Amino acid sequence: MSRHVAIVTDSTAYLPQRTMERHGITTVPLTVVLGDQALDEGTEISTRSLAQALQKRRPVTTSRPSPQLFAETYRKVAEAGATGIVSLHLSAELSGTYDAAVVAAREAPVPVRVVDTGMVAMALGFCALAAAEVAESGGTVDEAVTAAEKRAAGTSAYFYVDTLDFLRRGGRIGAAQALFGSALSVKPLLQLDGGRIEPLEKVRTASKAIARLEEIVADRAGSAQVDIAVHHLAAPDRASALADRLRARVPGLADLHVSEVGAVIGAHTGPGLLGVVVSPR
Repeated sequence: MSRHVAIVTDSTAYLPQRTMERHGITTVPLTVVLGDQALDEGTEISTRSLAQALQKRRPVTTSRPSPQLFAETYRKVAEAGATGIVSLHLSAELSGTYDAAVVAAREAPVPVRVVDTGMVAMALGFCALAAAEVAESGGTVDEAVTAAEKRAAGTSAYFYVDTLDFLRRGGRIGAAQALFGSALSVKPLLQLDGGRIEPLEKVRTASKAIARLEEIVADRAGSAQVDIAVHHLAAPDRASALADRLRARVPGLADLHVSEVGAVIGAHTGPGLLGVVVSPR
């Protein structure tokens, strides 16, 4: 390969497959445990199966990749010609994925820089793309890490969920639990702050919450050149309508991605999720 810096991320980046192939990004899958089955995200469990399991209140948990899986990935990437690796992962506040990568990096055959981006979903995906673009242009490991960290620092992620129940069950709600208490009828807006899911606002109806989400995103984007990703789980019509409104409302919009989240994030948010990532270029 002509590029000697390889980019590795995890399956919660939710990058389109063609985008990963075009930029040479390697993905390590997290695991979804459905009943007594451990399934790799992205290849062994569909979001439809996950949504159906959640609606039937079947037990669903998630698990980080093992250090052994990271070690195998780093070895394969090195064998393909990489002389350095940048390994970018979802927030260490939300998962042990970063820690597993750090363990594996110590024994890797080439230098590996493991980065806790503090992000998740396409907020992480945009970081991986920024690093890959630097690597493609002949940049060093340090330069690729700097590009990813700069992208992370400017990126914001906001979420609407139909209910807090799934976040509470998964232990991912943090301070939002104290703010909203047991008032699960409230339609919460959340944000990613310091790598944690934190409360933003509470709204009484779904329609008002989604309208407020749109307003927050438009204000955050301003007139700057931005990439936006709209995520959902089992809510394609909501996501498509929101994306259309943002397309008309954000003057500096560069790229707009609309996609369903994978099973790992879906397991903690539940059906009805709408998430929007705003990432200035």
